[in-house]
Amino acid sequence: MRHCKKGRKLNRTPSHRLALMRSLAAALFEHEAIVTTKAKAKETQRFAERLITIAKRGQAGGNVLTARRAVASRLQDEAMAKKVCDDIAGRFSDRVGGYTRILKLVRPRKGDGGQRVRLELTEIKEAEEKGKKGKKDKKDKKAKK
Repeated sequence: MRHCKKGRKLNRTPSHRLALMRSLAAALFEHEAIVTTKAKAKETQRFAERLITIAKRGQAGGNVLTARRAVASRLQDEAMAKKVCDDIAGRFSDRVGGYTRILKLVRPRKGDGGQRVRLELTEIKEAEEKGKKGKKDKKDKKAKK
């Protein structure tokens, strides 16, 4: 019986499951939104939110280097660990949990009809605003010429 057994097996071995969580979390932190199945998204949400919490501990007066190393050991990607600790954790400094959201997509997956969802960080507006400002600046420069 599965009493007190948390998490989903996802029909994978433990090592494959860990590799999947690492790659999905890294993709989430890189692109700030990913499309996947519902079960994978729920597990990735748990994994990613724990990493953000560890990174926030380093910024809240804790040891920054220790937090970065802890995130890097779980993600196995130094560049993503740096981004999580420097950029993403700072965005969520005033928020206690709930760093990601899962949005259901209308159309199922084409091959097997699996439910697709979009897993995204809750605060991605800063990146979008920077992109919009850059486009306006380019238009202004063209108009001035």
